[in-house]
Amino acid sequence: MKGGGGGYSGKRRWRCLAIGVLFLVVLSMLVPLVFLLGLYNGFHSTGYVSDRASSSSGSGSGSNQNDARVDQGTRPVANVERNTRDKSNIQEIIDRFGPTLPHLENAFRNHTNEATNVSSNTDLKRDGQQQQRGTPVPSHSLPRPLIVERDKTVIPKITKPKKSVVEESEKLCELRFGSYCLWRGEHREDMKDAMVKKLKDRLFVARSYYPSIAKLPAQNKLSQELRHNIQDFERVLSESTTDADLPPQIEKNFQKMELAIAKAKTCTVECHNVDKKLRQILDLTEDEANFHMKQSAFLYQLAVQTMPKSLHCLSMKLTVEYFNSSLRDIVLSSSEKFSDPKLHHYVIFSKNVLASSVVINSTVAQTRDSGNLVFHVLTDEQNYFGMRLWFFRNTFREAVIQVLNIEQLDLGYQDKASLLSMSLPVEFRVSFHSADNPSGTDFKTEYLSVFSHAHYLLPYIFQNLKKVVVLDDDVAVQRDLSDLWNINMAGKINGALQLCSVRLGQLTSYLGENNFDKNSCVWMSGLNIIDLARWRELDLTETFQKFRQQVGKLTESVEATALSASLLTFQDQIYALDNTWALSGLGHDYGLQVQVIMNATVLHYNGKMKPWLELGIPKYKHYWKTFLNRDDQFLGECNVNQ
Repeated sequence: MKGGGGGYSGKRRWRCLAIGVLFLVVLSMLVPLVFLLGLYNGFHSTGYVSDRASSSSGSGSGSNQNDARVDQGTRPVANVERNTRDKSNIQEIIDRFGPTLPHLENAFRNHTNEATNVSSNTDLKRDGQQQQRGTPVPSHSLPRPLIVERDKTVIPKITKPKKSVVEESEKLCELRFGSYCLWRGEHREDMKDAMVKKLKDRLFVARSYYPSIAKLPAQNKLSQELRHNIQDFERVLSESTTDADLPPQIEKNFQKMELAIAKAKTCTVECHNVDKKLRQILDLTEDEANFHMKQSAFLYQLAVQTMPKSLHCLSMKLTVEYFNSSLRDIVLSSSEKFSDPKLHHYVIFSKNVLASSVVINSTVAQTRDSGNLVFHVLTDEQNYFGMRLWFFRNTFREAVIQVLNIEQLDLGYQDKASLLSMSLPVEFRVSFHSADNPSGTDFKTEYLSVFSHAHYLLPYIFQNLKKVVVLDDDVAVQRDLSDLWNINMAGKINGALQLCSVRLGQLTSYLGENNFDKNSCVWMSGLNIIDLARWRELDLTETFQKFRQQVGKLTESVEATALSASLLTFQDQIYALDNTWALSGLGHDYGLQVQVIMNATVLHYNGKMKPWLELGIPKYKHYWKTFLNRDDQFLGECNVNQ
């Protein structure tokens, strides 16, 4: 019984062992199969490597290993995947910047496409490839522009020579990225490392010919020569980024590569394979260029919207010094001049102590009688204490300055909570076809600036005043403004500079179905004389609130609501100031003439490139820096004068 039992148990062990071996055999066959299928799918998705693998199989087993190394330099798949993730992250951040008028964006694009008619089959093919790769073309870019289209009835059709794709992309760059493209164009530097560029170009050509040459058995020697040259160039370029880093024998290596490419061109190869490789390399290069363009535009936008380190330092030092000084225990008596309607009252909305100081200093420096000047600086609670100390330390002849914390004002207006948050004038970038150049890609760009929500509290903040002049904090005054108070505005409320290149009729799809004169010019903030008495009679603040609620249903953007509601509120209430009173565009237009600048009474730095920023337009900065108080010790400690 025992023996029989032992034989049976032995058979069971052998049977289990046989089943285990069979399972391992099957598993050993399945794993490589799954692995090969995974590789195939991966290669197929990248496109370039799959073709490269097929060419390797046809050139013999001896060169497969070296061919694989050449392929690794041809397309860094990991980098492409990383860049794809970076693109999505960058685009997500970019989308949060810049207000726009989305209703008009597609209209301008359609009109531009119909007018230019320069699209090529190659561009259409690439657009299709991008959509297939799951990379949709964004409907908005950095910063998102307010696109305006001129009335088609006033634009004559002009036949012009077709422009190249490169020229057209340069023309439309500003539509996508705004003033970044202007700044990049002005600061573009010629490539100094020309040899490195030549090496990269020759490397691309060699990579394009190599797969086809490797398939020809009779060209085994040329194939090896190309492979060695490619590997040598890849090694050199991985170690050198400038001409100065290149090894001494690089000229000799370059000539060897040129000779190998010349031999490859004499061989009979399938042209469509070479064309395919070149197109793949071109697509990769264009993708990389667009990716870096978006990164650069994002960094530029971040730089122009972020307070510089020096100004942040100044604000913090002033605030700390305020609480360390005895000034916080001093209750400043309210000067009688603050409410005297016979004096000249100037109002400045600002969160920037340096900018508001320049506005006041430039205004006082040009006036004949500084004793008549009263400045009211409205700011938020965060900057209130620093500004209060700054204007306590610095005097401006006989002018008096009142610093107000708009968030703590006790006003009689019932709905003040919706307007009391501190906000600066709203700026929008507007691109439109010029009347002189009405073709599809020739357009002009302006930056519209209008009142913010906080401006509509002026009649309640200054109840004893009948008239005030509102100055934006990005202006510099070059002439005496006293004559502004003698202007008869004929019952109008807002004396402002008008921009007649943009009319309300061009904003119909954005302003809604309200009744307004479509031929009315858009008005600008920066320099505005306000009749507060007339404002109170017509109760424009309540009118603004109604338009704000009405337009707010069409858009969620607070800035966009302020723009449209302000334009509708002041329709038929604008007194057009002479163009010599103010010159706008110093924050975005590089083409302003010196004589025009010198003749202007007020210089308005509207746009992204403010004069206190490192990215400001250099040739306009000195008009603003002239009025800096360079003697203050805090400016030196925070390197503001640099």
